[in-house]
Amino acid sequence: MRVAGKQIALFNTSEGIRACDNRCPHEGYPLSQGSVSNNCILTCNWHNWKFDLNTGENLYGGDKLRTYPVAVRGDEVWVDLTELPYAERYAGVVNNLHAAFNDHSYDRIGREIARLIRLGGDPLDALRLAIDWSWQRMEFGWTHAYAGMADWLTLYDEFFDDDELQLVCLLESTGHTAFDVLREREYPFAEEATAFDEPAFLAAIEIEDEAAAVAMVRGGLRDGLQFSDFERAFAHAALAHYNAFGHSLIYVTKVGNLIRRLGHEVAEPLLLSLVREFVYAAREDKIPEFKCYASALADWGKGSGIVPTADRWHRRGIDTALSTTVACSGAKPETLYRELLVANAISMLSYNISQQDKVHVSVSGNVGWLDFSHGLTFANAVRKQCTRFPELWPQGLLQMACFNGRNAAFTTPEYDAACWISDDIKNDLRKITRQLFDHGQDEYIVSIHLLKTALAIREEVRELPAHQGEVLVAALNRFVGSPLKRKHTRRTAFQSLQFVAKE
Repeated sequence: MRVAGKQIALFNTSEGIRACDNRCPHEGYPLSQGSVSNNCILTCNWHNWKFDLNTGENLYGGDKLRTYPVAVRGDEVWVDLTELPYAERYAGVVNNLHAAFNDHSYDRIGREIARLIRLGGDPLDALRLAIDWSWQRMEFGWTHAYAGMADWLTLYDEFFDDDELQLVCLLESTGHTAFDVLREREYPFAEEATAFDEPAFLAAIEIEDEAAAVAMVRGGLRDGLQFSDFERAFAHAALAHYNAFGHSLIYVTKVGNLIRRLGHEVAEPLLLSLVREFVYAAREDKIPEFKCYASALADWGKGSGIVPTADRWHRRGIDTALSTTVACSGAKPETLYRELLVANAISMLSYNISQQDKVHVSVSGNVGWLDFSHGLTFANAVRKQCTRFPELWPQGLLQMACFNGRNAAFTTPEYDAACWISDDIKNDLRKITRQLFDHGQDEYIVSIHLLKTALAIREEVRELPAHQGEVLVAALNRFVGSPLKRKHTRRTAFQSLQFVAKE
């Protein structure tokens, strides 16, 4: 029967008449076409989902079925459609969302967030809850899930008048977070709190003393400090080394955005998780490949007056890229930054995509599109943090050179920017932004790189002269429009055999 827009199904069971929504909460199949067993279990014959008609519980752990109280009065059946109090309905949605989150049930996460919105709750509660359910289950601290959440929030606000696109932003953020902690246990943080002291905090990070660094952040928050009070220390910690292929600094730019948008309640979980990422981050400037980084940093400011132009870095290896950057260090940091940014965009334009199909390569040859996109997203973070804290320009610029040098061996001598842009780069960026909402990528790690690279380039284009902005947009168009191979079965087999043969 239909009542006030609802379809209600009635079943005469061995335990009496039962009422429920007629549409299966999974994919909407009419439950009136289902089957009821003697023990009051309703089976949806579309996918064999089973529901207890007494409680609405899903025997397979999926979406619950809405049931209604029934009273039989003579020949009449009365169904009570009264809504439960808001607090009770909200708690039910949260519990159901939590179950979907823990299973990384992507479709169900989308439905539960939609139910939260229909209920009239704050849609951003889905993200606050995702943080609460995940931050102590990330064994090594922050992942791309939180960084991506910040970028999806940017688009959520941008498309404020489109419910469907806003739900995409919430679903992708929550789904990615759920995936990254799927079947992970909790990894608790130390509970001690001490006064925040920036030099002591940085010293603790340097010796990988998580407990001491966490205690200072806890203490600072309890003393009323805001993210702005921690930001300089976090930026210095992120750039103290070539940390985790630039991830640490990228995360610093995102954490502030998340706290500002979601509220101070997420500050402690996000900051403590980021501290853990600092502690566990690979310090790549300490490996032989980047042996010249420390001396280049020591020589900063001793430049020979060379004028920086992007072509100086094209196809230059790490050592040459670093020495060239030092030679240009007499220029204004902002000028040097722009040229290094364009140089990394040119690297992306000239990436030799045949590298993706090579089988007999060493592990160091496992370089792909995401390595090149990182050069641009890291650059975006460098501009933001080094503008705030100018003393960090040397580290930021030299690490941009590290990206350029690391990728140089996988580029071609020639590249063609013109074939990858139209006459209207603003329209190119608008189209790519729209594509993000239906990216079609099965791996979160790929979709999030598309997202963060696109948003970083959108921001950087606003800061550049038109001719340089065109190079960045061309690089983005090539990234989005080119094949991207992620699984290398033969290469993995080859490298495994080579590795084991040397044991």
